[in-house]
Amino acid sequence: MAEIILKTNRFLVNSIRRMSNTIYGFKAKDSDGAEVSLEKYKGKVVIIVNTASQCGLTNSNYTQLNEILDKYKKDGLEIAAFPCNQFGGQEPGCDADIKSFVHEKFKFDPDLYSKIDVNGDNAHPLWKFLKEKQGGTLFDAIKWNFTKFLVNRKGEVINRYGPQTEPKSMIKDIEKALAESP
Repeated sequence: MAEIILKTNRFLVNSIRRMSNTIYGFKAKDSDGAEVSLEKYKGKVVIIVNTASQCGLTNSNYTQLNEILDKYKKDGLEIAAFPCNQFGGQEPGCDADIKSFVHEKFKFDPDLYSKIDVNGDNAHPLWKFLKEKQGGTLFDAIKWNFTKFLVNRKGEVINRYGPQTEPKSMIKDIEKALAESP
């Protein structure tokens, strides 16, 4: 009996260690208000990005992210978009308005989440984790809209891309991550 308990405890400890290094332990509300476990991304490669509808980077990022998702979704790519209004007030709309904008203007269908903060005391726990795992240049805070994180099939954050990095320039890294087994 003691051996079974010991094996069970080892399994639980190892599971917790694995989860603490992945995105899978986090939850977020989607744009419809439903709570979503990020375990849904197990075995997938994910681009996690903070978005804004009224930013100068919006058109190029949404267009390129849409093209990338269209091309690689069948291979296991997902995009998790988190609207944020912390940079210049460029995402003032409510979740329904944001969802409508993304779908109607860009015909883009990422996993769209509810508007969040990515910096400060009220930053979403996922975004605190992302910054901890892949710090920025000079400091870890998110500097602007469309900061992108690439997550591998194991749920590990493997790269961070600044706002000026065009999504199409991430393709080599995306393809490499998609080629790896979970």
